Amino acid sequence: MADFKKSVVYQIYPKSFYDSNGDGLGDLRGVIEKLDYIKELGVDYIWMTPFFVSPQKDNGYDVEDYYNIDPRYGTMEDVEELSREAEKRGIRLMFDMVFNHTSDRNQWFQKALAGDPKYKDFYIFKKGPKPGVPPTNWESKFGGNAWEYVEKFDEYYLHLFDVSQPDLNWDNPEVRKEVQNVIKFWMGKGIKGFRFDVVNLISKDKFENDYEGDGRRFYTDGPNIHKYLRELNEATFGTDAEIITVGEMSSTTMENCYQYANEDGKELSMVFSFHHLKVDFMGNEKWVIVPFDFQKLKKILFDWQVNMGKHHAWNAVFWCNHDQPRVVSRFGNVEKYWKESAKMLGTVIHCLRGTPYIYQGEELGMTNAGFTDISQYKDVESLNHFRILQEKGLTEENAYQILQIHSRDNSRTPMQWNSGENGGFTTGEPWIEVNKNCSYINAEAELQDEDSIFHYYQKLIALRKEYDVIAYGELKPLDEKNPSVFAYEREYQGEKMLVICNFYGKEVTWDSETELGEYQCVLSNYEVHNIEGSRIGLKPYEAVVLYKK
Repeated sequence: MADFKKSVVYQIYPKSFYDSNGDGLGDLRGVIEKLDYIKELGVDYIWMTPFFVSPQKDNGYDVEDYYNIDPRYGTMEDVEELSREAEKRGIRLMFDMVFNHTSDRNQWFQKALAGDPKYKDFYIFKKGPKPGVPPTNWESKFGGNAWEYVEKFDEYYLHLFDVSQPDLNWDNPEVRKEVQNVIKFWMGKGIKGFRFDVVNLISKDKFENDYEGDGRRFYTDGPNIHKYLRELNEATFGTDAEIITVGEMSSTTMENCYQYANEDGKELSMVFSFHHLKVDFMGNEKWVIVPFDFQKLKKILFDWQVNMGKHHAWNAVFWCNHDQPRVVSRFGNVEKYWKESAKMLGTVIHCLRGTPYIYQGEELGMTNAGFTDISQYKDVESLNHFRILQEKGLTEENAYQILQIHSRDNSRTPMQWNSGENGGFTTGEPWIEVNKNCSYINAEAELQDEDSIFHYYQKLIALRKEYDVIAYGELKPLDEKNPSVFAYEREYQGEKMLVICNFYGKEVTWDSETELGEYQCVLSNYEVHNIEGSRIGLKPYEAVVLYKK
């Protein structure tokens, strides 16, 4: 049985990881060439974002063919070799499955547009209430109405994402059967992990206008979602105890996640939830500039930690992925305490109850891109919002400031391997610019520096494997209202661990309820600690992990 509680997952965005053939795009052979680096870090799984055949309107999350590899990434032979080589190093592969929608170039949708009734029922086509009016006022996640008119049928199809990403109709059993076939195919190739993209949107509820919001309450965590996940589990990955699964849950509720990720194992191994990454939004509005709300961040993380624990459900814990800005730019201090704050942020996540996910370059402290011209941006969401923000009356300068903070391209700049040209990512012209700071933030430099962020992440991963209290312990929040300290206790079978992190760049004293002298320090981002009795003096962004048996 795969012990996902002791495991750590490393996320690769193949397009930006390593380019083996000089065409400017990362590829599967590039991942094979860097497996020793990933093994040295110490992770157990590699989750790769989609590299299936795709027109790439949404960076591969618009799948044209679930059974074949997009030639720009490589071949099926490359996937098979990657799987074999990873396994030799004790690493397993987790594939990213996009089943809420397909690309409009998928043969199912092409047949639907040609009028084939079988395939038309694979998607959600509806008539509008009157000519020129879509079936509902729901908004697409990428902006604009979520329905697209097809003149031939005088009907609209639903696309919760880009217009080129029509939603599948999961209420059709034939769709569910096709999805099962895809998973079985990849299981046959030895794949031992699956990440399901926005999977809690697959069961739609009522198709009616939303006068309170953007429509999400009618399609999120829908009426048949648990039924469909159980059916999928029983028919596919649930038949292999070695396979781990994670669901990306969009705007979900905790109550639903108790079921999605319950240890009864009937649905998924664990869930991604994103509430903690909206603490620098204004409500649900991301395209604004507001300081992050530290109290809210703590409250959300602690609520999920404690309640998921009580209900025997499991979290995936993370700061970064291909859709999020770089965490050290977001909650850390890149200018003055880059190294300290990157290590502190890693400590907060890796000692929580849940399986930690590291996004490529996070272990190096990679930062936001700092782009200053719209030509540097590639992401469809960013390009749309650059226009939308100006239509709302913002200046170009303000629109740039917001993009610099929130654009998904911040995480998609190429992995920084060395200080050479293009950060060692490619010998060609990179598909998106490499961050200028690759001159000093890069893998080669950090592997040689004992005090690097990379080596600190290595220690965090080793700590989870060594101490059962991290993998299996309960979590108790400490001093929740403290304006600058993020602290919690882990406890398991007589073992205790205290995790104390200063989230800010000013020194602060923290008072514990227990005598700290009884604990030993097992990890910290500073050499020397100021501990007296039950009191600890924390330096800027200091993180301390204390243990006693």
